[in-house]
Amino acid sequence: MSDAPKTSGMTRLRNYFLTGFIVCAPLAITAYIAWSFIGWVDSWVKPYIPLRYSPDTYLPFPVPGFGLIVALVLITLIGFMTANIVGRAIVNFGERLLGRMPLVRGIYRSLKQIFETVLSNKGDMFRQVGLVEYPRKGVWSLVFIASEKETEINQKLNHEGDPLIAVFMPCTPNPTTGFLMYVRKSEIVLLDMTIEDGAKLIVSAGLVAPEVKTKLVTLNGEQIEGSLANPALGAAQPARNKRTASSRPNR
Repeated sequence: MSDAPKTSGMTRLRNYFLTGFIVCAPLAITAYIAWSFIGWVDSWVKPYIPLRYSPDTYLPFPVPGFGLIVALVLITLIGFMTANIVGRAIVNFGERLLGRMPLVRGIYRSLKQIFETVLSNKGDMFRQVGLVEYPRKGVWSLVFIASEKETEINQKLNHEGDPLIAVFMPCTPNPTTGFLMYVRKSEIVLLDMTIEDGAKLIVSAGLVAPEVKTKLVTLNGEQIEGSLANPALGAAQPARNKRTASSRPNR
């Protein structure tokens, strides 16, 4: 009889610890990553700031984040200058110089195209999440589906009515690395989850899965997304059938 309260008390303590750990761990990791990023930017930018303009010269302690602020201001100014004719001419001149360097030009063009794709609002990034059978039949891997573009690969290997689609299969827990594959459209199982939900699923190694929305089908064959539950009180009721409404006797 005396062991039951002890077991119950230890269980509560364990639950309290796990709850506190779940709350504190993401905050601590986020703060650590942010602090490390600020320190990394400061270590790159602060050595190039003149001492008379640096607050570290006049204060007995270093000011964290000052280099990051200076970097943000400089990047914004460069973007403002690039939007003008003079700045655009300077950038074009620099790109022509890089274009004459055999090894550097390939790296620069690839990085520029990647950043333009990621940061632009043209919708050229991944548009949907899907599943493909990899590495063997019966085993499914999560992939991000890119937009369908006409490339040399499509022209060489396309089948009529079943085009090849470029998909990116990320690795767990780092979704920035993975494999680029071209898969038949008929072999891809499309999912309704968003790209963000798919990334969370990969980073958490399947522990954080998005909520599943049950799809209901009406008599007309239309799909309704929602959960299986009774409508709330006061909610709008669907329109009754004319035959049913007219068959009721008038009071």
